[in-house]
Amino acid sequence: MNRVHMLEIEFEYNGQKQIITPVLLQDEVDTILIDCGYPDFLPLLEKAARRHGISLQSLTKVIVTHHDMDHIGSLAALKRAYPHIEIIAYELDAPYVEGAKTSLRIEQAKSTFNDLPDEAKPQAEQFIRFLQSIEPASVDRSVHHQERLPWCGGIEIIHTPGHMPGHISLYLPTSKTLISADAVVIEQGRLEIANPQYTMDLEEAIRSVQRLLDYDIEQLICYHGGLFIGNVKQALQHLISAYKSDVK
Repeated sequence: MNRVHMLEIEFEYNGQKQIITPVLLQDEVDTILIDCGYPDFLPLLEKAARRHGISLQSLTKVIVTHHDMDHIGSLAALKRAYPHIEIIAYELDAPYVEGAKTSLRIEQAKSTFNDLPDEAKPQAEQFIRFLQSIEPASVDRSVHHQERLPWCGGIEIIHTPGHMPGHISLYLPTSKTLISADAVVIEQGRLEIANPQYTMDLEEAIRSVQRLLDYDIEQLICYHGGLFIGNVKQALQHLISAYKSDVK
């Protein structure tokens, strides 16, 4: 029996209530976590898993969709707590997860720093220091576009760049479920591009949404927004059309 569990985690960040939705996949052999939140989120992950009757002691693998701070922040802590787990990342993103390359978010923040007004620079410096504090973690397995992993009924890797060059989404063919990570998010019931102002390549992000239309999706889970309610294909097409109209 293959199961998909959404770990809804509510917290406060910068004085605002936020919710993220890591996902646990489970079968008779494996328990696989998709993304792991900000630094110090291990207790929140463990509590969210327990709500589904799952102990993270049973965790066998962690797949990280990209190296943003809210997706890999607790990865090193997870590995320390559960050293047997296998960490999996996309081939382009693995060097950033491991710390062999400087985070693209750090480079992005530094590249815009001199254009900021003086009063905004202390906060920007604090943000850069926070990004620099994120612990790297060794990647045990790199994956590539359209690779099909045999666990939990099958997991297909979909390279969905734009938000970041090495961003991936995951497709579960047995349940026709797409785990979008930050390829799309839900805002006020609609599908949107995640933080367009910080998206590395907005045109590429739209092409990635277009790529998702190739899949038969009955259930869409967004890291920011959780489970999408509605016609997935129609909502994806509407999002693409909205951005094409803006370009015109």
